[in-house]
Amino acid sequence: MQGTTNIILGDCKEELKKLPENSVDLIVTSPPYADQRKNTYGGIHPDKYVNWFLPISEQLLRVLKPTGTFILNIKEKVVEGERSTYVIEMILEMRKQGWLWTEEFIWHKKNCYPGKWPNRFRDAWERLLQFNKDKQFTMYQDNVKVPVGDWAKDRLKNLSDTDKTRDNAKNGSGFGKNISNWVGRELVYPTNVVHLATECSNKNHSAAFPDDLPEWFMKLFTKEGDTVLDHFLGSGTTAITAKRLNRNSIGIEILPEYYEIALKSIQNIVVYPSLFAEVV
Repeated sequence: MQGTTNIILGDCKEELKKLPENSVDLIVTSPPYADQRKNTYGGIHPDKYVNWFLPISEQLLRVLKPTGTFILNIKEKVVEGERSTYVIEMILEMRKQGWLWTEEFIWHKKNCYPGKWPNRFRDAWERLLQFNKDKQFTMYQDNVKVPVGDWAKDRLKNLSDTDKTRDNAKNGSGFGKNISNWVGRELVYPTNVVHLATECSNKNHSAAFPDDLPEWFMKLFTKEGDTVLDHFLGSGTTAITAKRLNRNSIGIEILPEYYEIALKSIQNIVVYPSLFAEVV
């Protein structure tokens, strides 16, 4: 099965209105961050960012299926030595629109270079906010399982009686774990920290995320033939990855130069059979 690719040149505020209701399984995108990339997208001041974004998120809520998921890669801007609160304000306003803020993933940029400021360290992470329309959303967790890890070699060797029951934790928190649940397991569910290197020098875009980022979420939230949307397409990473994984995709890009780059890149993609077992 080979997915279809629909790349649209235009403003997502208008183009999203043309998409059918409840037609998208997964939205993965990274919008222009507040007041950054001025030379590329003009920049949106932190004080105006929420009002700029809400009409877009309103349309996303309309086009996303009730079982679908919206993954938003975004990060706060530091303004006059203080973290801006525009991301937090946006989350609160989106909840008023009807969104459920169901999870927050952290993208750890494992190849991040050092900082250079006397009073602040380099950020080596970005937010990946998960929003849903309904608590019963589609998720294929087995597709992103990881090796159990070295911790199991010693921790699971000699289990005590309390390790074999869900007893109260020793610190009085009320939470305990049945450690024996992990005995014999080679693969387990990952944490909500995604460790991926950054990419941009080979993307012809100043803020491209790596192919592995949308791929990880496509494996987690979609199956072959599902539809993935990126309304801030940029150089086309999400659409390229969707085509590679036999997903349908819709991409919207406002700048003609990036639209052309995305089109050319997608045309050169060779579709290969799925490399992981789909869970239906």
